[in-house]
Amino acid sequence: MDDTKPAIREPARHVSTNRRGAVVAALMLAMALAALDATIVSTAVPQIVGDLGGFSVFSWLFSGYLLAVTVTLPLYGKLSDTFGRKPVLIAGSVLFLLGSLLCAVAWNMGALIAFRIVQGLGGGALQGTVQTLAADLYPLEERPKIQAKLSTVWAVAAVAGPGIGGVLAAYADWRWIFLVNLPIGAAALWLIARYLHEPVRDARSTRARVDWAGALAVFACGGVLLTALVQGGVAWAWLSWPSLTLFGTGLALVAAVVLIERRAAEPIIPGWVWRRRTIAAVNLALGALGLLMVAPTVFLPTYAQSVLGLTPVAAGFVLSVWTLSWPVSAALSQHVYRRIGFRNTAMLGIGMAALILFAFPFLPYPGAAWQPTLLMLLLGAALGLFQLPLIVGVQSTVGWAERGTTTASVLFCRQTGQTVGAAVFGAVANGVLAARLGGASDLDSVTRALDAGTAPETTRAAIADAVHTVYVGAGCAAALAFVALLVLAPRRFPVLEER
Repeated sequence: MDDTKPAIREPARHVSTNRRGAVVAALMLAMALAALDATIVSTAVPQIVGDLGGFSVFSWLFSGYLLAVTVTLPLYGKLSDTFGRKPVLIAGSVLFLLGSLLCAVAWNMGALIAFRIVQGLGGGALQGTVQTLAADLYPLEERPKIQAKLSTVWAVAAVAGPGIGGVLAAYADWRWIFLVNLPIGAAALWLIARYLHEPVRDARSTRARVDWAGALAVFACGGVLLTALVQGGVAWAWLSWPSLTLFGTGLALVAAVVLIERRAAEPIIPGWVWRRRTIAAVNLALGALGLLMVAPTVFLPTYAQSVLGLTPVAAGFVLSVWTLSWPVSAALSQHVYRRIGFRNTAMLGIGMAALILFAFPFLPYPGAAWQPTLLMLLLGAALGLFQLPLIVGVQSTVGWAERGTTTASVLFCRQTGQTVGAAVFGAVANGVLAARLGGASDLDSVTRALDAGTAPETTRAAIADAVHTVYVGAGCAAALAFVALLVLAPRRFPVLEER
């Protein structure tokens, strides 16, 4: 085994393992809040729009939440390293639950979008701190257990979330979609407050100054650039003045972030997350993972319904099968990386993923539903072999005082990759459709025409070509992740010795 041979000694563990089972249950409940929120709202959109109006801006229910989660990840990571995981997780959970309660009483679409952003501000703490605590609680050899449990939470949420949202919207009221968060969050908060015990921090760490100027700059920079990517080509054209203004402002803010963070005593995004080869390689690799995940999650349901002629439920099943193989593969990955190391295991997984993604365009037209289903099952297995070894490996190369920042860094890169991927692949798909059909055709308009039964068969073929092209792009992203690990990552991760 390459990577579990210690290169550096890590200080004694900082989080008590007493009553660890109760803390793990709390972490799974907290993760369930964040995981369900990503899927449960989507099926209730018609009811929400019918009640509140605002159809033209409803996409911000998702974009606003995503932006808030993404730009706050670095801040929460640094705060958890400075003040401890428990206060950050409690504060984030309270903020998320407050946002949920406010969403449930929203009186119009503008208010609901604003309260979704409040939810996202708490969701960033949930995602980053839960992953960090998972590494704090378990030694290296046991870490796959908790990571597999967290992966299972995401898998169950991906399958159950849309169904729960649809049932609540149809038989109760869409507001219950947000109210169900309250008892789950209350249980998680109670378990965390009672059973998670961290040692008293030394006086120097508790007096550490927080880089609030850097936090504000990172928040503004991320918000502006991600807004430009999310809305570009949707709310306005890519070369329109709103798009150019946002990108120009974002680039100026990038320069401001670099200047502020270089001068800060305790920067929110410290330079070492990019100077250390292992962390930089994992950041780039998981950024590419976020990029390639857009192909199946965004475009496969459209392909299944428009090209294969499946119902929405059947199309959801084609997508959901990868959430079955992903956690199983992740749980079994420890048997591989203990033999060949973290880097080689991840390269094996992402290499397989690239081949699967490149195989998608070779599916026959129109084909049978089992063919993309099989590919998705294999893709989930490949990505489980890729992601978990990288997260476990990179968390094991840093001590407690740097683990929150490191974890937030890789999650931030993955989230940013998804946002960039949605913008880039959306533009690619629309470009292919315009070329095949002529004019200014886009994916939304042609799928609506298919649903109405007014589009010719050539439109279905054009959609197939567009999705095939997106999958080729996703395969290229997987290849880039492979190259990043091959060139940048050390063959043996410098794992700290635990005692």
